[in-house]
Amino acid sequence: MARLRRIAHTHRYALMKTGTYYVLHISVAAAVAYAVTGNLWAALTLSLLEPTVQAVAYFFHERAWARVLARKPATSTPPSAPVSLHAAVGG
Repeated sequence: MARLRRIAHTHRYALMKTGTYYVLHISVAAAVAYAVTGNLWAALTLSLLEPTVQAVAYFFHERAWARVLARKPATSTPPSAPVSLHAAVGG
């Protein structure tokens, strides 16, 4: 438990940012799902399901890209520049 607390404390900004983005994503997904279905229950179900599945898929997506980037020669990326797929695709 102490290790989780240390990790949470070390990464609290990233965790807070992730949490607020998750709430934002659920809110937008609920609004869109309600606009499409007109059904509040379906909208809430979809808005909780879709972002959760996306978060899991994103984790595995990042792991796959980390493996791809690890295979490249070290000279292809300057050591001071962080490697980010998000920045690489213009996001």
